[in-house]
Amino acid sequence: MLTEQRKQHILAILKRDGQVVAKALGQELGLSEDTIRRDLRELARAGLLQRVHGGALPASPAVAPLARRQVLQVEEKQALGQAAAQLIQPGQVVFVDGGTTTLQMVRHLPAQLRATIVTHSPVIAAALGDHPEVEVVSIGGRLFKHSMVNVGAAAAEAISRIRADLYLMGVTGVHVEAGLSTGDLEEAYIKRALLGQAAETVALASSDKLGVASAYAIAPVTALSALLVTASAPETVLEPLRVAGLAVHTAA
Repeated sequence: MLTEQRKQHILAILKRDGQVVAKALGQELGLSEDTIRRDLRELARAGLLQRVHGGALPASPAVAPLARRQVLQVEEKQALGQAAAQLIQPGQVVFVDGGTTTLQMVRHLPAQLRATIVTHSPVIAAALGDHPEVEVVSIGGRLFKHSMVNVGAAAAEAISRIRADLYLMGVTGVHVEAGLSTGDLEEAYIKRALLGQAAETVALASSDKLGVASAYAIAPVTALSALLVTASAPETVLEPLRVAGLAVHTAA
């Protein structure tokens, strides 16, 4: 089997099974694990999969810059945003992540909601300017322009001083084995800090973020209080998450 044929075979297995095990694939094709790992490295460099110990998982497509992500999965993100807005109760202190889905959530908040929203996203903070009864706490730090969020030691220190009732988390990958993940190391640290300071955490995930993984782990899926998805989320991906003990809620 030629190299390009092997790669297409690997991608077909990944699509069918949701994972590739290097040892098993090598035995199937009569090739060394080194050959399979080389193919996986090249496919990973092309952004077609995410390498993990022993093989590979589907790569998240949700690692593009913010401006590009704003035109992806728009209807799903609107549904998730509307459902997430209903989770915020009057008087609560709520962490709100950066990202296109949480921006939709802000747009669906009741006009007279009284709550405190803490965010490390200048975009989210600015969008909340239209909500007169919402107290906005903006977490500073180094601006990570790819996602338009503040990261770094200053952001982590500020987060450590706040206890929130709820954290609405954005992720680029939700996988029953690989857990919650994102495409940047410092973003992963900040998300983990927010998770640790919230009484409850709900991740908002459009279907392109389910069953896939990014390079930087945040936490196991069981660290969540719930996962919010849309009706188009494939049951084949959701069922293993439920079996693992994760509460999965569907946006109407």
